[in-house]
Amino acid sequence: MADWSSDPEELERHIERSRRELARTVDELADRLSPRNVAHRGVERVKEEADQVVKAFGTLVRPSGDDEDGQGGVDKRVVLAGVGAAVTVAALVLWRRRRKRR
Repeated sequence: MADWSSDPEELERHIERSRRELARTVDELADRLSPRNVAHRGVERVKEEADQVVKAFGTLVRPSGDDEDGQGGVDKRVVLAGVGAAVTVAALVLWRRRRKRR
């Protein structure tokens, strides 16, 4: 147990310090849990996952002039795989958030 001073002024200072610390903690939690910030973090996670997918499938991109019409470009399978991965990641993020709320 804490060694409480019998000095009322010291007790008041201690209480005020505790109030400030509690207020700071509540503010941090409110900021961390605000819907806007939660959504922003989710979007950032999806972007990071999409970047990883793009890097993983980057070797499937054909150099310019390699396809039938000489235009080059991205293999359609790569685009579909990337879109599928992004949708899957977004769905998982939303599912996990809803599950945590319960």
